[in-house]
Amino acid sequence: MSKRVDQIAGHLNYPKGMLAGQVAIITGSGQGIGAETARLFANEGAKVVVADVDASILTEKAQDVADKINESGGSAIAVVGDVLNDEYVKELVKKAAEFGNGKIHIIVNNAGYTWDGVIHKMTDKQWHTIVDLHATAPFKIVRAAAPYFRVKDGEPRNIISISSTSGLHGNAGQINYSLAKAGVTGITKTIAKEWGPQFGVRANTVAFGHIMTRLTAAKEAGAFVTTPDGEKVALGIPQAQKASGPGAEHVDIPLRRPGTATEAASAVLAVASPLFSYVNGQTISVTGGRNM
Repeated sequence: MSKRVDQIAGHLNYPKGMLAGQVAIITGSGQGIGAETARLFANEGAKVVVADVDASILTEKAQDVADKINESGGSAIAVVGDVLNDEYVKELVKKAAEFGNGKIHIIVNNAGYTWDGVIHKMTDKQWHTIVDLHATAPFKIVRAAAPYFRVKDGEPRNIISISSTSGLHGNAGQINYSLAKAGVTGITKTIAKEWGPQFGVRANTVAFGHIMTRLTAAKEAGAFVTTPDGEKVALGIPQAQKASGPGAEHVDIPLRRPGTATEAASAVLAVASPLFSYVNGQTISVTGGRNM
């Protein structure tokens, strides 16, 4: 039987998984796309650091994601905290490096939420919270992890930041989110140019369109997040805005449906994998064909 397994494995391109032995930090991975990305990465042999906010329910979710990975034969730890907290960023990188025996190979900057408002009504707090969350926090994580990426050990290094069609094309009611997600593409291209030549680090952006998550669910469902100072921010899209007729919200998507969390996470896995080894400094749109 063992010989037969070896024979089958010999016919596979990556018998131990496409990310075998690589250590990956995935922010915002206590639920949704992040959790699914963590699962897929672990299935491909990565050691996953599940990072999410330090609120009781999400602490449990982050640990639950890690536990399920470990129970399935994978390897994961949960490191909970707020990416807007500088001390947490340092702790996250420290614990990830310890978990990886001194190495970190992949960062997926996925954490975030929306706090919408039209231009003339948006507050400074809304603006700064979303810009800090989606642009400043990824920068600080990458900066803190620099010693583990600016190395020449022949192993792959990969930084993937999540953007949105709002960052590519703008979106009414999301000037803060649009600015931050547009900025992510600049961060990505700069990393590729600074750390690619000497250290072989690849950096790419994955921009999602309409993916079924709490951010695109009906606002009436009551999902919310809590800001560091305790303010509750409602998530989702008002039902009246989502549907002015059967399937109306999907008419601008050629595939006529939103994407699933698994489809979104699979795109992130593809970008992180050796299959994309010569793709660097790019923005990959995962939109079902929607281009506006």
